[in-house]
Amino acid sequence: MGFLDALLGGKRKLKLPARDRLFAMTTAQVTLETSLGLKHRSVAGIAFQSLATADFKEIVNDTKELLSGAAADTGTKVETSTDDYGYAWIILRDQDFEDLVVAINTVSSSLEAGGYGDRLLAAVFAFEEEGRPLYFIYNFKRGMYYPFVPAPGSQKRNSERELQLKAQIGAELPIEPELQRWFPLWEIPL
Repeated sequence: MGFLDALLGGKRKLKLPARDRLFAMTTAQVTLETSLGLKHRSVAGIAFQSLATADFKEIVNDTKELLSGAAADTGTKVETSTDDYGYAWIILRDQDFEDLVVAINTVSSSLEAGGYGDRLLAAVFAFEEEGRPLYFIYNFKRGMYYPFVPAPGSQKRNSERELQLKAQIGAELPIEPELQRWFPLWEIPL
């Protein structure tokens, strides 16, 4: 433990992932569609742990107003939801994939600027393959993506397809190398 750690009680600030990693999805989306035949579903979402404080609620409301105000130019539709695990979601719908990435960045930047970056869970980009949903999940704490492919039926995943996607897109996206950190998000409200 260094001098500053001792002085400040041993707490260290977490290093935030590089912001450009989120934007890697913009270029990867072209490869996902043209080379792999996936189709984006014109929807993305960001999940975070909500707080009951007035400050937190004000930041979230201001961000939703900002996104709604920009909708005249971008056409992005903004919705909110809470999942069964109590996480808050801001759901964004737009035909322009780049607008979805920018809107996700707007939400995460607002929460980080307000001091609530540690409340961010994940950004989720929805795609489909042969009519079946699949997702690319961005873990804010790790600054990495991973594919999530739910298998038809109850809460099972198609791990084989997830590993194939990792191999196919890994050069363009920062993919989480530790497979045990590929957490499934069931019942994604997208």
